[in-house]
Amino acid sequence: MLNSDLIAGLSACVPSDSIIADLEALRPYECDGLTAYRQLPVAVVLPKNVEEIRAVMQFCLQSDVPIVPRGAGTSLSGGAQPEKDGIVLSLARLNQILEVDVENRLARVQPGVRNLAVSQRVAEFGLYYAPDPSSQIACTIGGNVAENAGGIHCLKYGLTVHNVLSIDVVLATGEDITLTVDAPGYDLLALMHGSEGLLGIVTEITVRLLAEPPSARTVLAAFDNVSLASDAVAGLISSGVIPAGLEMMDKLAIDATNQFADCGYPNDASAILICELDGNHEEVLQQVKLVTQMFTKNGATDLHIAESEDERLKIWSGRKNAFPAVGRLSPDYYCIDGTIPRKNLGDVLKQIYRLSEEYGLAVANVFHAGDGNLHPLILYDASNVDEFHRTEVLGGQILELCIDAGGTITGEHGVGVEKLDQMCIQFSEAEIAQFRLLKQAFDPKEILNPGKAIPTLTRCSELNGLHVHAGAIPFPDIERF
Repeated sequence: MLNSDLIAGLSACVPSDSIIADLEALRPYECDGLTAYRQLPVAVVLPKNVEEIRAVMQFCLQSDVPIVPRGAGTSLSGGAQPEKDGIVLSLARLNQILEVDVENRLARVQPGVRNLAVSQRVAEFGLYYAPDPSSQIACTIGGNVAENAGGIHCLKYGLTVHNVLSIDVVLATGEDITLTVDAPGYDLLALMHGSEGLLGIVTEITVRLLAEPPSARTVLAAFDNVSLASDAVAGLISSGVIPAGLEMMDKLAIDATNQFADCGYPNDASAILICELDGNHEEVLQQVKLVTQMFTKNGATDLHIAESEDERLKIWSGRKNAFPAVGRLSPDYYCIDGTIPRKNLGDVLKQIYRLSEEYGLAVANVFHAGDGNLHPLILYDASNVDEFHRTEVLGGQILELCIDAGGTITGEHGVGVEKLDQMCIQFSEAEIAQFRLLKQAFDPKEILNPGKAIPTLTRCSELNGLHVHAGAIPFPDIERF
């Protein structure tokens, strides 16, 4: 279809002010948070309501036009990267909190509502929304569903899937369905979480709200090496204590964050753990005592307990600002996302540092230690083509480490275009075939976010034929800068 015909067809679905087709105006949509991969769409459509979404979906289905759904674009795996012959369907204008039900502790929201806005809206009632990704000031609830986002407090309070009660979805055909947590039959509500826009467009979400805990205390512990800190994590969780949050940062991340956020982390530490405990006052005091004993037993060289709310927030401000802080150390960084068993944290981190030296690329580690969700940040210069290629290969090798350790290639950032090859390594061809059958059941013409998350069987066959475990992993041929 000619671009002019596509724009004309879209104009019959939505008002002209809801279509972006100018080259320069399209630039902000050419990538998501994974800026290394870029592609301009033919147009961006910003519908104002479900009826317009339905009309766009039906037109694109009839015209075989690819649709890439987009929230705030904070995703980090290229899941919102446009198709060159398709459109981006932005949900930014569906940004209303439709209802707050204080008695039943729930809120109905549109997909473009920012994560943090929900907690801000219900704070006056002593309530909040638990999932809190680092990007919560910008990321949207619809995007959180698409990626099954977690955050600092997911260890105790769960991922997005554990905090959503129902969603409304427009399918590729333009049909509407509602999926609820207590519905009989297959758990399609859980299926939509982490589906990365491949199965439908989420148009409304009902989220669970929690009561603010009466008390919260944060413990900051310093260690001489990451192995000791890793052992402390495994020991704490095995003791039966489930913190609200348990984060780890290594030396490079600590130094960068101290310079950026003035958060007062110990300058001589090789690793720190930030542990938050919440609940009733007596319970929290008891858990703080147990945690400090456990950390001391596992070699903590320094312990600090926040004595006020301001001090607690200051400790967490460093963790929340760690990514931009590390970003000041090099022109670019590449954020990897993989999850491993907690008992293997120390060993995998050692191997990451070994690979860092082998490839000549610094790696900072800032991650959700409590659930073993790693976020190595590879520092590089994107203007250096060789350096970027080495970064890609190093990232792939780190993901393979996660698989070999009994983990998975993504904890919360999704697969997108970034990890298609590693999907072929983690899953058998029979499993990939089932994924593809599921995709086709929802989207027979495969117009929704094509080329993302699920590799083709041909790709996997070719990749496995290259004996990827013995050498570098090739990455998809995508326009890069």
